[in-house]
Amino acid sequence: MAALDDCYNVFDLREAAQRRLPKGVFEFVDRASEDHISVRDNRTAFEEIKLLHRALVDVSGRSTATTLFGKPMALPMAIAPTGAAGLCWYRGELALAKAAAKAGIPLTLSTASMTAMETIAKEAGGRLWFQLYVWKRRDLSHQIIERAKNAGYEALIVTVDSAVSGNREYNARNGFALPFNPSRRFLLDVATHPSWTLGVMGKYLTTIGMPKHENYPAEFKGTITSGVAGRRTEMEVDSLNWDDIAKFRDMWPGILMLKGVNRIDDSLKAIGYGVDGIIVSNHGGRNMDSSAATMRLLPEIAEAVGDKVTIILDSGVRRGSDIVKALALGAKAVLTGRATLYGTAVGGEAGAAKAINIIRTEFDKTMAYTGCNRTDEITTDIFFGDYGSNRMGG
Repeated sequence: MAALDDCYNVFDLREAAQRRLPKGVFEFVDRASEDHISVRDNRTAFEEIKLLHRALVDVSGRSTATTLFGKPMALPMAIAPTGAAGLCWYRGELALAKAAAKAGIPLTLSTASMTAMETIAKEAGGRLWFQLYVWKRRDLSHQIIERAKNAGYEALIVTVDSAVSGNREYNARNGFALPFNPSRRFLLDVATHPSWTLGVMGKYLTTIGMPKHENYPAEFKGTITSGVAGRRTEMEVDSLNWDDIAKFRDMWPGILMLKGVNRIDDSLKAIGYGVDGIIVSNHGGRNMDSSAATMRLLPEIAEAVGDKVTIILDSGVRRGSDIVKALALGAKAVLTGRATLYGTAVGGEAGAAKAINIIRTEFDKTMAYTGCNRTDEITTDIFFGDYGSNRMGG
């Protein structure tokens, strides 16, 4: 694909995705909330950290491989849950899952995805995690958990930072909301993006029909243009609490993680509830716009929990060097969402693979520059200045 051939980093993929997608779809993927303070600071926190080149170290035998939850992975990165993949590409979640499986990294399927979890398990394979948005009616959440368990998913990730939906004003301006009732502006925009119109929506309409949220409970599994699809308020669960986590722990025999933890006290409490992993995340800046950058929070959380729970860093990862920095500060792996969505939007499975390979190459090069042959050799020793405690937390 010519567009992919011209992409040399994630930012190139972003620009290519912007050209291919209608504005409403692209901004749904790309933008954050309110004034975009948090999403900008996520990147700034990475960029502030400078590394030291280590000279005269034989790094010819280096490896990007690691182990997470007792299983090998080719790169300390997993795909974050992104519900918009199916709007970026026809059956985009499946394309993304296949790329992740071939790359040897886990894929997290979102509750809001448009491909059924069973289809992903059957046609993509690999290490599969499932992300749960909790429903007001807890029995609906329990049904979804049982589906994921029966489909063989390795891990359940409960999103805990979405008591209410994000204040994403641009969606309203673009006429992009559920149920999907396109404005005249959006229809004009679609008309100027024929490759997306024909290759995504056209393909849905001529094969399986208007896409649905296939992992929603049956009574809410309407098409994206139906009134049922718009009842996202059923997932605005401001009553979610630790008792729910205890129930999920009892129900789920595999790995249980909480996504959206950014306080030390919550991290320590999670350990007491039997959680296997915590994902330090601010939802990529898409919810609370004044939320702290996760890289500023990571060092103190990692120091507080020690080896009692596995820490994964989310929000803002765009470069392989970002992963090196996160591992040095105590994360065992990172999640990335937008980076691989950009690739998927440009070239489906090939585009997602391109994004993963770009990040892997950058990670490998940064390991070489800093004199690290294995991921467990990456420590704060590679940092210039003191980024291990107060400076990152301030």
